[in-house]
Amino acid sequence: MKFYIATDHAGFAIKEDVKKIVKDLGYEIEDLGTNSNERVDYPDFAHKLSRAVLNESGSFGILICGTGIGMSLAANKHKGIRAALCHDAYTAKMAREHNDANVLCFGQRVVGLGVIESIIKAWCESKFEGGRHAKRVEKIEI
Repeated sequence: MKFYIATDHAGFAIKEDVKKIVKDLGYEIEDLGTNSNERVDYPDFAHKLSRAVLNESGSFGILICGTGIGMSLAANKHKGIRAALCHDAYTAKMAREHNDANVLCFGQRVVGLGVIESIIKAWCESKFEGGRHAKRVEKIEI
């Protein structure tokens, strides 16, 4: 499983910790920026990551900003991206199992590292269930 990660300035401080969590779980992660806490525009990084996920079949993305809201809104503008704003392990599990989410979003100002670790573990341990959920996921693409 390969992950891409991108943050804006409000998510930059925890990016290295998140990359370590992903690597410690045995997965590859590619950093798409930002590379400092200087103010940047979150849509630029959400779009960059979304294009990378769409170009590499089977990959996933992690987007971090202050709340996760802006990143998730921008990423979901891309057809084929299903970015889920998750606040705990349960929402991450459901995003994968029921919504076939391929981009995980959260906010540095909202969740701490312990919760982030549980979110990422739950995401990695879950798979899309298909079945009745597949029909609903198909309806997302309009």
